[in-house]
Amino acid sequence: QLQASGGGLVQAGVSLRLSCASSGIILSVFSGSNLAWYRQAPGKERELVAIIYSGGTTNYADSVKGRFTISKDNGKRTVYLQMNSLKAEDTAVYYCNVQYVYGSANYWGQGTQVTVSS
Repeated sequence: QLQASGGGLVQAGVSLRLSCASSGIILSVFSGSNLAWYRQAPGKERELVAIIYSGGTTNYADSVKGRFTISKDNGKRTVYLQMNSLKAEDTAVYYCNVQYVYGSANYWGQGTQVTVSS
């Protein structure tokens, strides 16, 4: 249902933009969902990186505030994560999540690897 892309191996300081495109999720469900990016580094638990609520409000982990921006395009049913000034500690597998606010639908993407070399 969710296809994440945009990861890669980059040097510290550069930018990447992750995309998560949904297929099979109808527009009303997508637009009525909270959309989030999580990440999981080796040996660590999965953590919330950024979330955009169905109403448009955003929230970020302290470690990425001011560097990452989450956005969405309801028409394209896609959520983005713009990552600037990447650091080695941003290295992780990034997962997108769609959580329907009005029901139990909850979707996860397959993950995209981001590796930042210092």
